[in-house]
Amino acid sequence: MAIIVRLDVMLARRKARSKDLAAFIGITEANLSLLKSGRVKGIRFETLDRICEYLDCQPGDILEHEPDAEA
Repeated sequence: MAIIVRLDVMLARRKARSKDLAAFIGITEANLSLLKSGRVKGIRFETLDRICEYLDCQPGDILEHEPDAEA
């Protein structure tokens, strides 16, 4: 997929724990793990907004577009 999720990088930069972020957003740690690994088909803007609020960042700090080499 051409969208790379850099959520783990932002968590490390902010010295935040996945468990605390999941609780703040209102999702399970398992779903946050799926999101961090990029194994989701989409993300709600509301969820993205809560992540950015918690980590004090912009959506572009978490999501990156990397064109496929084959395209």
